[in-house]
Amino acid sequence: MNKPLKKQSDGQELFLRKIRRHRFTVRTARILILVLFLFLWEFCADKDIIDSFIFSSPSRIALCFWEMVLDRSIFLHIGVTLYETIASFLLVTVSGVLIAVLLWASRGLSEIVEPYLVVLNSLPKSALAPLLIVWLGATPTTIIVAGMSVAVFGSIMNLYTSFTTVDKEKIKLIYTLHGNRRHALFKVVLPSSVPAIISNMKVNIGLCLVGVVIGEFLAARSGLGYLIIYSSQVFKMNWLLMSIVLLCIMAMALYAVIGIIEKLFEKHF
Repeated sequence: MNKPLKKQSDGQELFLRKIRRHRFTVRTARILILVLFLFLWEFCADKDIIDSFIFSSPSRIALCFWEMVLDRSIFLHIGVTLYETIASFLLVTVSGVLIAVLLWASRGLSEIVEPYLVVLNSLPKSALAPLLIVWLGATPTTIIVAGMSVAVFGSIMNLYTSFTTVDKEKIKLIYTLHGNRRHALFKVVLPSSVPAIISNMKVNIGLCLVGVVIGEFLAARSGLGYLIIYSSQVFKMNWLLMSIVLLCIMAMALYAVIGIIEKLFEKHF
């Protein structure tokens, strides 16, 4: 009687074990570096090696966060920043794709607009924030627009470049089969550019968060950016460092969500 075939050879099993061991080592090293950093920070602040008033400490930051959780004030600031970031990110994603499609559909328009996109993308966005406040007032809309301004121009340029570098032979095949420009867009250009769109989303989520924080520095009465600028003015360093830590956690969480979307797309398509 024949023996059942192995699902994996010994070489494949050894290779997979090496990959799993490498991933475990990387994760463990990351955690150990973070734990060591926090321990050294706490130790130095406790032993007065560093000024705990200026540099705070992990325990003080955790206590500050817990106090703001108890009075629920921190949820307002996190919610405001999260809402403004997601709103600006969605608007950047939609407008970036639509404008890039419009430029792809009209070569003449793209040649006219491209120099302006380059200039606007190169312009320091912090210079626009005071102007936006004058135009739109100190409102959440201003902060959302500030978040958009950081990412939208670069997004348009990157997506337009991706659209124009799609395989020309596939587009030629569409026209050979009596298709039109709309068929080429929906059958070839957009499907081929999905990886570029998702890659842009990964970059834009961080840029939108940066733009929102810049806007909150100047035109907000709530949000983590407002909390940072206020705490720096009154020397509440625990609040300031806690806000920075929360921004880091928020950035990682939003990036992870985009990564999950990417994996779902790869799994189903």
